[in-house]
Amino acid sequence: MSGIPRTGIGVDVHAYDEDAGPGSVLHLAGLAWPGERPLAGHSDADVAAHAAADALLSAAGLGDLGSNFGTAEPQWAGAAGTALLAEAARRVREAGYDVGNVAVQVIGNRPRLGQRRAEAEAALSSAAGAPVAVSATTTDGLGLTGRGEGVAAIATALVVARD
Repeated sequence: MSGIPRTGIGVDVHAYDEDAGPGSVLHLAGLAWPGERPLAGHSDADVAAHAAADALLSAAGLGDLGSNFGTAEPQWAGAAGTALLAEAARRVREAGYDVGNVAVQVIGNRPRLGQRRAEAEAALSSAAGAPVAVSATTTDGLGLTGRGEGVAAIATALVVARD
């Protein structure tokens, strides 16, 4: 059914890496955040990029992040979230869809995204090859993000089937 828009929702959550050594850096929304606690994960644990990739894959009916880039896929160990997002967007296009846009909301106490929002949007948009909007919120001290145990992200994506 060409021309019909499809939407997808993606979610990603990572705990802070309790075993991170000195010099370890948080990766979030396609950016490095020196001085912030890094997240633990198979790849770089960039929850914003991962949620965006998950939403794109879902919208195109290609499964989810884990079925495409899971821990059973050693080539993705330590990969940048932007690399996963770029590959997800490539797979979506290969499946016959154009990427309309993606919106990502990061949920956590740190880091504060506001001053780097434009930079984050540029990094994720470049990876996706389409506009990516980034927003952030806290949970007023509730849940794992409110207790400072990790960071989460929720994304929506719009894709359109090509003729």
